[in-house]
Amino acid sequence: MLKKVGLVLVVMVFAAGILAYNNQIPLMLAALKYRSATEYPIGPERELVWNAGPEVAELPSSERSPNIVLIVADDLGYNDISTFGGGVGGSLQTPHIDQLAAQGAVFSQSYSGASTCAPSRAMMMTGRYPTRTGFAFTPMPGGMGSMVQRIGESLDRSLPPAYYDAELDASKPPYEQQGLPPEEVTIAEVLGDQGYATFHVGKWHLGRQNGMAPHEQGFDQSLLMASGLYLPEDDPDVVNAKLDFDPIDQFLWARMVYAASFNSGDEDRFRPSGYLTDYWTDESIKIIEANKNRPFFLYLAHWGPHTPLQATREDYEAVGDIQPHRARVYAGMVRAVDRSVGRVMAALEANGIADNTIVVFTSDNGGAGYIGLPEVNKPFRGWKITQFEGGLRVPMLVKWPAKIPAGTVSEVPVAHIDVMPTLAGAAGAALPEGVAIDGRNVIPLASSDEAAAAWDRDTLFWESGHYRVVRHKDWKLQVAARPDKQWLFNLAEDPTEQVNLAESRPEKLAELMALLDAHRANARPPLYPAAIEAAVAIDKTLAEPFEDGDEYIYSPN
Repeated sequence: MLKKVGLVLVVMVFAAGILAYNNQIPLMLAALKYRSATEYPIGPERELVWNAGPEVAELPSSERSPNIVLIVADDLGYNDISTFGGGVGGSLQTPHIDQLAAQGAVFSQSYSGASTCAPSRAMMMTGRYPTRTGFAFTPMPGGMGSMVQRIGESLDRSLPPAYYDAELDASKPPYEQQGLPPEEVTIAEVLGDQGYATFHVGKWHLGRQNGMAPHEQGFDQSLLMASGLYLPEDDPDVVNAKLDFDPIDQFLWARMVYAASFNSGDEDRFRPSGYLTDYWTDESIKIIEANKNRPFFLYLAHWGPHTPLQATREDYEAVGDIQPHRARVYAGMVRAVDRSVGRVMAALEANGIADNTIVVFTSDNGGAGYIGLPEVNKPFRGWKITQFEGGLRVPMLVKWPAKIPAGTVSEVPVAHIDVMPTLAGAAGAALPEGVAIDGRNVIPLASSDEAAAAWDRDTLFWESGHYRVVRHKDWKLQVAARPDKQWLFNLAEDPTEQVNLAESRPEKLAELMALLDAHRANARPPLYPAAIEAAVAIDKTLAEPFEDGDEYIYSPN
């Protein structure tokens, strides 16, 4: 064993010397790939044993507290589902997500908590803004910031350069310890106290150690995404699409492996039993079947369709000849997420609990511009990482046959901070005492016209370092320091943010600036400050040439 460790160290030191001398990106990525393959052992596939409820229900499903299923996609664009007229640019139908929307409520002005994944997920779990929790940025695996900067510098993209603070990055805790503080109260803890069995399957991204892992934050059991490949890169059943124009993609292919863990944070890794989206769905169905006779909460947090782009060969063939190749692979990934939604709903029906189960479907943020597909957020401007509507607008679909009429559409703006109080309200659970909850229960909006008329929240906030946003009634203001600019839009007249009114409406600009300043006045500082700021084009994907005059924003993380 000592000889093996010594050999690894020699290879890594030798590689580091070569890198320092030549500064060659391919060698750097090769060394990173070697490290990923050797630092954690991955065991064989294993059969998971899920907690089970009684064999015979004490009460009929209709007389029990509702079961709750929260399904979250990752980086799913607004235009990726056919409910909103899209379906990967109109080339793909998403019938199961469409069915969920038709049978329940569609919140037509629904927003993510942030334009990147981890803060959004923290807001879904807590119902609190990052200004309260301090969880403001998405934690990056070790080496990602410096590697993304170096790869970006090696590409001819014409975008302004990224800024990376190596000293600040080194001062932060390890990636596994950058998470949601254990003292924060999650929806899993609230529902557990209400007698629910609680289960997490998939992505977490809110910490893996020091009391931050899912099974330490209120979930009875957790099947965790321990890395990020959907299948091994050379698996005969996978079709890959690598993005040579994207530094993040190059890092992910080098850093990610194919692994899961169960109730252990990021340790005790083992090989999943199939393509991640389908594997997690298989295990979610087992949870449903084992717990059909008692109230349960299932948080199914998909990785799809986030990069690295990997589709099953079956899905790739099924979506047809979509071009370019990366779009076809991406469409196959969306198809897999849609299939998952259909299989979960079918399992609820088969087990006789569909009528009294609340199913929520959303995405953690808008579609990413770095995948090079220009229509993923159509008709909205911007991408993930920006806070234009394309980065923030996400589906929010809620089905609960016992309470919500089919075909309901609510135009009241809602956001991910509303998920936690909504699920607590559905369960009849009290919100935690002494904890300021920023979100609200949105179920009444979907079940009562009177409730919608009486809704009195006018303002939503987003904040990412120097880049701050407020929506107040129909007005939206974005304020940035890099570049020093304000964007003011009247969303009622200009929902796709084309006409900047910051100069022509100074009184409205001042009104919304005051709201932003008040929101920040007593903010908790970020627990893990941003170590990198990268320029993101607002109206072009990363695959398109950036030209003088194109608008951009520096986004910190």
